[in-house]
Amino acid sequence: MNRLATFLLAAVMGAPIACAAEKLSGSPISDGGNASAAFDGNTSTAYRSPSGDYGWVGLDLGRQYVITRVGWAAQYPQAVILGLFQGANNADFSDAVPIYLNSEETPKGTMAYADTDCSRGFRYVRFSARPGSHCSVAELEFYGNAGAGDDSHLYQITNLPTVVVNTVNAEIPYDKEHEISSTVIIISDGGTSVLEKSNTGIRERGNGSRQFPKKPWRLKFEKKQCLLGAPEKDKNKKWTLINNYGDKTLMRNMLAFDIARKFDMEWVPFCQPVDVILNGEYKGTYQLCDQVEVQKGRVDIDEMEPTDISGDALTGGYLIEIDAYADQEASWFSSAHYGIPVTIKSPDEDEIQPQQKQYIMDYFNRLEQLMKNTDPATGYRSIFDNASFIKHMLVNEVAGNTDCYWSTYMYKKRGNPLLYTGPVWDFDLGFDNDYRTHPVTQTSGQGYLWDSGTASAANGMRWFAQRILLKDPGTQQETLAVWKAARNAGLSKEWLQSKVDEYEALLQQSQRLNFLRWPILNDQVHMNWQAAGSYEAECDLIRSYAATQMEHLDGVVGFDESMLDPTGADTILTEEDMPAEYYDLQGIRINRPAAGTIYIERRSGKAALRGARR
Repeated sequence: MNRLATFLLAAVMGAPIACAAEKLSGSPISDGGNASAAFDGNTSTAYRSPSGDYGWVGLDLGRQYVITRVGWAAQYPQAVILGLFQGANNADFSDAVPIYLNSEETPKGTMAYADTDCSRGFRYVRFSARPGSHCSVAELEFYGNAGAGDDSHLYQITNLPTVVVNTVNAEIPYDKEHEISSTVIIISDGGTSVLEKSNTGIRERGNGSRQFPKKPWRLKFEKKQCLLGAPEKDKNKKWTLINNYGDKTLMRNMLAFDIARKFDMEWVPFCQPVDVILNGEYKGTYQLCDQVEVQKGRVDIDEMEPTDISGDALTGGYLIEIDAYADQEASWFSSAHYGIPVTIKSPDEDEIQPQQKQYIMDYFNRLEQLMKNTDPATGYRSIFDNASFIKHMLVNEVAGNTDCYWSTYMYKKRGNPLLYTGPVWDFDLGFDNDYRTHPVTQTSGQGYLWDSGTASAANGMRWFAQRILLKDPGTQQETLAVWKAARNAGLSKEWLQSKVDEYEALLQQSQRLNFLRWPILNDQVHMNWQAAGSYEAECDLIRSYAATQMEHLDGVVGFDESMLDPTGADTILTEEDMPAEYYDLQGIRINRPAAGTIYIERRSGKAALRGARR
């Protein structure tokens, strides 16, 4: 039926009449090649970008159009897989958003078409082909209706939110120090929610993860943001994009954070899987997470000022990391007695004062000196919080994390004599994903993975953990109490397997695109001990692991199911589950309060004012 017949039929039937989208023309534009070759109507000629990656070709339409359809012809069938169509209203594409992402091969020289669903009008449109292809494309077509449109519905690549980053001059982040100016656009809720922020920054982040071809990044907004359903308390400027390159399930960090919540850890990072586009190139499935930093709602301790160099102000807060990569950082020290590498994360390297660095160094060295003394009043417990250390260890054990003591965060609060452990972080090698410790249950024998001798640990850190967890006679009962609380809060193999099911379904669309971009399902990358060959098989490995590891840890800790709450109600660790510590009103540790006195009782890091009976 031709357009006139369609128009007449609609008029007779009384249907609303919409103007048919027209094939658009304009001035060919590109990143440097012969842009006209993509719009000459000849599928035997082709555009070729001078750049192997991030090449593009498109049109300046002269005015805004709402794009309703796109067409393309491939020069090479593989080159158009993950080919991305974008629209913008700035000539430099700094405000570019996706219009359509192609995920299929197209026969050479054959036109293919796709309807689009983006309500915003654009003056500039372009096509970017897959990396390494020099944007080889034989022919492009754009169709649409004139108008500015609106933002009622933008294109979201999959069911996951789409994070678009457009940097100034299309500069690619290249290290951890130099922040590149950018615009960040987050499209969510099926395309109906759009967060668009200019004056943002992006740089690389991480240590070992930066060596992968799929890079991790940190975003910094001009003002604090609460992103993608994060709790209001997580409103902050800095957010991370975790790359999960060696984790072929793309869910290991999310699972571990869920486990940490079962242990009622003081703070657990927010985490949301997303699709990422950088400067017109699809980058894969990432996890948008909190930045581990001293901030209200994150590591919620006092943020040190340069003037905090004496008295109570000098006592905190401090965020440190036991870090095998510490010698790559600017602000770090090696502990005096056992050579444990410690990075000072906060105060940061640009603001920390000599008195502050000396204080936290002396504090950690004193802790080492006290390690062999297990007396609650005079030993290491007088300045160290056992409960948070036990929780951190058990989360990592459930997750089978090889790197538990390779990288370990700790923090100290102002006016509080204790050093706390947390938050948990970095589980890409967890859940039996490391050839050095596979199979986890057999490797750890009758004990814990961290003490197996094959798990990684920063210098001196295995000894540190052994003193607390194995050689302190009071720790075994505390560990059982923490484990019992988590099990009664719902931690079980069935719960863990159900979380794998949930995330597998959530990630199904995105993982397909991710492994088109990074075709590694048949390759052993990073520390993988196997390549299962499919996404489903990778998820099955975690489901199987969950059953054996939970049973193993029950035995190690000394737990049996008779200890479960028969009502099935969730519980948290109660004060009575943990030994009490006592302080006088000046904050000095005492063995036992004298009759008739007022004192402070602390259990598991929580304090209460009490009165001793006469």
